[in-house]
Amino acid sequence: MDFHVSLAGRGDLSARIYRQLLDAILDGRLRPGERLPPTRELAGRLAVSRNTVAVAYDRLTADGFLVGQVGAGTFVSDQPPRPSRDRAAPGGAIRPRPIWSELHSTPVTGTAPPPFDFRVGVPDGGLFPVAAWRRLVAAELRSPDVYAARYREPAGHPGLRAAIARHVGVSRSVHAGADDVLVTQGAQQALDLICRVLVEPGTVVAMEEPGYPQARMLFASHGARIAPVPVDDEGLDVAALPSDAALVYTTPSHQYPLGTPMSLARRTALLTWARDHDAVIVEDDYDSEYRFSERPLEPLQSLDRGGRVLYVGSFSKTLLPILRLGFLVPPVSLRDALHTAKQLADWHGDLVTQGALARFLDEGLLARHLRRATREYAARHERITEALARDLADWLTIVPSAAGLHLCARLAAPVDLAAVREIAARSGVELGWLADSCHTTPAQEGVVIGYGVVDPARISDGMRHLADAFGVASNGAVRIH
Repeated sequence: MDFHVSLAGRGDLSARIYRQLLDAILDGRLRPGERLPPTRELAGRLAVSRNTVAVAYDRLTADGFLVGQVGAGTFVSDQPPRPSRDRAAPGGAIRPRPIWSELHSTPVTGTAPPPFDFRVGVPDGGLFPVAAWRRLVAAELRSPDVYAARYREPAGHPGLRAAIARHVGVSRSVHAGADDVLVTQGAQQALDLICRVLVEPGTVVAMEEPGYPQARMLFASHGARIAPVPVDDEGLDVAALPSDAALVYTTPSHQYPLGTPMSLARRTALLTWARDHDAVIVEDDYDSEYRFSERPLEPLQSLDRGGRVLYVGSFSKTLLPILRLGFLVPPVSLRDALHTAKQLADWHGDLVTQGALARFLDEGLLARHLRRATREYAARHERITEALARDLADWLTIVPSAAGLHLCARLAAPVDLAAVREIAARSGVELGWLADSCHTTPAQEGVVIGYGVVDPARISDGMRHLADAFGVASNGAVRIH
């Protein structure tokens, strides 16, 4: 192995070699069972005597970190001693910009999901057509072009761009050709690219209240001033938009987290407002693929006649989040700048996965998967809606919705929601909370219940546990059994 040891500075050379090898073992850079260079070889590389290296090896062997095997060499012990205290990276005086002390990453659930998993924004991996996907990925890996040693265009796999343009054109009436589509690593990267091109410190970004927290934090991280705008039963209240907003972020098809669609009148008013105020609209078509009743309204992008809408989509909820695939359809005037921003960010992403998705779309597998998944999610949506109306009507009012992977219910009567959270968590119930999507105070209160990943057989018991949590928090009584 080629292991770097620095002998810069003064002091005992054997002690410095010992310390650096010890650090490498404790940090995991030298793994149990790994063979070290012979003393003669390492001494030659370091231009020191063989005895200098041998002394360091002998100390590490005596301490239990190395094991010598006659005729084979010197190896890191299979079970090296544990350090007497935790080892941490150097602290240092460097600090991030102040905004990063206010922003925090979303906790990632471990390998063991909760018994009653009503998390928001997570699809059911069991519905994913694994066999078909493996076949398509294998086909991509057999293509000689995959192994050509060159970078590709930042907009993404040409076949996928064309397939996405056809897909959103048919399913959502989005006006786009292949050249209009920019493939991204999920919707979040699409928003980040938009920020790089359009947002600078002090830019006023209007956002729905309540709204998507990840988008809000992203805009804030680029220095934007967030202007919360209320949402009612027709969607974003256009009349409440601040006149100095340069960008409006909205989820009109299935508002996050309330679930209400934006009315056609509001869509028209928003486009007129953007034209009159020389503003940009970012249309995040959140959760629009799963619809259980009426046909969705035309997206803002297809109604736009002034080139002011950037359309953002994702396959994280229709397929799997781990694939990290999304897309952006910007106006032509922003295309070059966004392509450059993508190249500076990560060049072009994983073209094998993108090629497999292109085949997936072209073979009609996505449409088939969506039909199957929509039927399953509709059944779960109905069961949760019935349970809310039957068992939790004393405390919650359902916000009507007919799409997506979650539904929202507002608090209808005073109750200690902190206590509800604690009691529900002890019962193994995990769900979302409306207050977590609010930017202003006092926050709106309620629950956001996801049904993408929950085991259908556990929905009834999970909702009963949630009703019990409300009952105990309200008056100490278990209401439902």
